[in-house]
Amino acid sequence: MSMTLKDTVKLNNGLSMPRVGLGVFKVEEEEQLMSAVKAAIKHGYRSIDTAAIYGNEQWVGQAIKESGVVREELFITSKVWNADQGYNETIQAFETSLEKLGLEYLDLYLIHWPVEGEYVDTWKAIEYLYNEGKIKAIGVSNFQIHHLETLFKEGTVKPVVNQVELHPKLNQKALRDFAATYDIKIEAWAPLMQGELFKNSALNELATKHNKSVAQIVLRWHLQNDVIIIPKSTKENRIQENVDLFDFELSLEDMKRINNLNEDHRVGPNPDSFDF
Repeated sequence: MSMTLKDTVKLNNGLSMPRVGLGVFKVEEEEQLMSAVKAAIKHGYRSIDTAAIYGNEQWVGQAIKESGVVREELFITSKVWNADQGYNETIQAFETSLEKLGLEYLDLYLIHWPVEGEYVDTWKAIEYLYNEGKIKAIGVSNFQIHHLETLFKEGTVKPVVNQVELHPKLNQKALRDFAATYDIKIEAWAPLMQGELFKNSALNELATKHNKSVAQIVLRWHLQNDVIIIPKSTKENRIQENVDLFDFELSLEDMKRINNLNEDHRVGPNPDSFDF
């Protein structure tokens, strides 16, 4: 499975999206955020994932401007927050995000969480923005199978991406299989389980075997499972390390060993019981 950092996946609306991007969750310090985004772009990343609730869209936008890379080469994602869901509220929230980012369009816009009683109207607003050409592709985050089935019934545009918590302890096999049936790409947040995997003995043995870090082993596992990844880091050496994934390959036995680590264990909220 030969891949490079420049590799993209074809979304179900025909748009190409990078397999690897930079996540900026909880990076709330301006200089640190801008430095991370510019370092990522310098090292070949072309996808940046932010959200309204992260409180850093304006700095992402400024870093993009200062990166020296033309807008058309970049793939920028943001998300509508729970408190801003509903039809009119979503349209306003989108315009606010676009203004903060200083962009004329977004490549991907997601519903951040499936807020009961709101996410269908939110989706219809996002469909409107998509049809108006303000967003190149639209998707969801933290949606379970039943949430997706509701969108299929109520909406007219199929999501291109479902961004969910996914790592070896929560491999989301059923959701991945369902999404594949409908040509919806799965994107992992917390792909490294927020660092909780680094002491795992099986992963450390594989890291030794391939002369790689545990992070690189896990990120390569995601890629070989056809999962889009957005590892977060603010340190340039880690940003670089997180894309040094293309000079080795995990064997079927390696993949099976990592798959067997699954415990359906979450480090984040459950999409069926969150309360924010």
